[in-house]
Amino acid sequence: MNQKIPLDISPEELNHWILDDFSRLILVDVRETEELTMAPFSYQVLHLPLSGFLAWSQTFRENLPLEKKIVVICHSGVRSLNFGVWLLEQDFRYLVWNLKGGIDAWSQSVDDSVPRY
Repeated sequence: MNQKIPLDISPEELNHWILDDFSRLILVDVRETEELTMAPFSYQVLHLPLSGFLAWSQTFRENLPLEKKIVVICHSGVRSLNFGVWLLEQDFRYLVWNLKGGIDAWSQSVDDSVPRY
């Protein structure tokens, strides 16, 4: 797959992927720590806050194997889209999806126990 931008995935589709085979996915949450504390995602995520770019930018590849599907998450889907574009610029072989509507849409469509903010 030779992507230039991440593909969109709806909250419902992502929920299906998670329930079908979570081991084939990596969920990358680019929100700030305060946002994660306020509204944590329902499943384990790799937390790469955009403000911490200098801290993780040299080592991120260690945690993102090329053979897994990467779904990027933020509050509304904008920051995660930007991160996904950047990630594909680093290596076009990554398989990247952006959670459409972010954690806010996830809360509304899949898991209303995740607080909205």
